[in-house]
This record gives sequence, C-alpha cells and structure tokens, in this order.
Amino acid sequence: MIDAVVRSLANVLAVMALAPLLDGLMRKLVARIHSRQGPPITQSYVDLLKLLGKEDIESGEVPAAQRASAILALASVLTAACLTPMGLGVPLARYADGILLLYVLTLCAATTAFAGLAAGSPYSMVGVSREMMAVVVLEPLFAFAVLVGAVQSHTLRLQVLLDGSVYGGGGVTVSGILLLIVMVLGLQAYAQKQPFDTTEAETEIMEGPLAEYSGPKLALLRYAAMAKLVVYASLFIGLFAPWGADLAAVYAWPIHWLKVLAVVLGVALLATVHARIRIDQALGRYSALLAASLAALVLAVAGY
Repeated sequence: MIDAVVRSLANVLAVMALAPLLDGLMRKLVARIHSRQGPPITQSYVDLLKLLGKEDIESGEVPAAQRASAILALASVLTAACLTPMGLGVPLARYADGILLLYVLTLCAATTAFAGLAAGSPYSMVGVSREMMAVVVLEPLFAFAVLVGAVQSHTLRLQVLLDGSVYGGGGVTVSGILLLIVMVLGLQAYAQKQPFDTTEAETEIMEGPLAEYSGPKLALLRYAAMAKLVVYASLFIGLFAPWGADLAAVYAWPIHWLKVLAVVLGVALLATVHARIRIDQALGRYSALLAASLAALVLAVAGY
C-alpha cells in the first residue's frame, strides 16, 4: 500500500511539474516554425501563477458549479495519472482495472462540458455542444483500444493492458497496427489541438466552454488541459510503445519522459502545419476513426 501511494505521488508530482514545461516547449516550437521568437519555455508557469493571483470573479450562471468543475477537472486528470505507467509501473494497479481507467478518462472529458454548462453564456453553450459531440465519438476510441488489449491479453489488469497488450504477446497483429494508426490520428483530437480544436476555437466562439472563466478557476482548467495531454501521451506510450518500461526505474523513468516529449512535440508540429477544420468535417473524421477502431476490435476477436 505504501509503495502504491509513493508511486502515485511521484506520478502526480511529475505531471504537475512537467506539464507546463511541455506546454512551453510546444509554444516555442510553434513560434519557431512561424519564424517568431516566441515566449520563453517557462511562460506557462508564469501564466498559471498570474491567473492564480488574480481576483476570482463570479460571472457565470452557477458559481458553485463553476468552482466545483474547475477543481474536478484537475482532480480527475491527476487521478488518471495514478492509473498510468510513467516509468514506475502503474501505481494503483492492484486497486483498479481497465474499466475504472475508462470511467476516469470519461470524467476528464465531461468536466469541460460541465464547466461550460455552469457558465451559461451563449459561447460556452456552443462549446459544450461541440464538446459533447466530440466526447460521444472520441471516448469510444480509447475504449476500443483497451478492449483490443483485453482481448489480446485475456485480462483487464492495467499492468498488462498498458504494456503493449494491443500487439498480443509481444508479436505484431493486424488489429494492433490498425489501432496504432487510429490512435496516432486521434491523439490530435484528444489534445484539442489544430486541426481539431473546434471546442475552444478562439476566432469562432471565444474559447467556448471557458469563455466566462478567469482567475484561479481558469488556471485550474488550463492546468488540467496541460496535464491531460501528458496523461494521454503516457497512455498512448503504454499501449503502443512500452519498450524500456521493464528496465530499472533509474532508466525507465527518463526513457518514458523522453517518449512523452517526442509525442507532445509531434502534436505541436501537426497543429502548426494544419488549419482548423469545421465541426462537421471534424465529426466526419471522428466517425471514420471510430469505424476503423471497431474494425480493429473485430479483427482482434477473430485472432488477427
């Protein structure tokens, strides 16, 4: 039990410490590609501290629900971090399984919609509608990935599921390769980066669900978004690129974070070279990814 608590705390602290740094690196990369100097890589830390120091203005329809949604957003992401391998195994592997992981990830997505509903402005309501459409189509993608891993490994234990289980016993399967392609294409949507940043499109709906937020609540929501990208990158690595995780912690931990860095910078690069697409176009692509992931599940059940 003590070991699980220590490793959970290590994951949470690592996510909280490194998420703003990785966000700063993304911003710097985007600026360089655009031939700009860009902000320093520590700018995200500064932005969060500034927001935390501002007055907490209650401008929404249900202030208590706004406060709760901001806290719940960050808490749910950090809970997911405790169910994710980050170079130290899965901290709560003995106390959770793949089903609980899916519940927590769905809660992470639902908190943004809850925040928009509590704000109650026209912009936030449009953002909520877009968020819910994306959740309905996107969240099953990761569920299918977990199910394929469960079919291949015959278990829902997180320690096995998040150790390349989609490939089946260390081999290479058709379903695993298809699912890898689906998740590579879907990671941009999970991160809410261009071309799939339709929910918080600043030039269209003024950041959508977050339009009525400022100060500490906005800081928590932005912090949660940064941490969410790190958690999803770690889950992606656990499912599809876990190599090196079985090494001693002194080697596995830095190897994992180098992989996370590569995934995050890849997301930033794709966001830089693609323009935002319309919501109807995004839903069409989400649906295609959902159909492909369902096909991967069928192939896995058939033994391919």
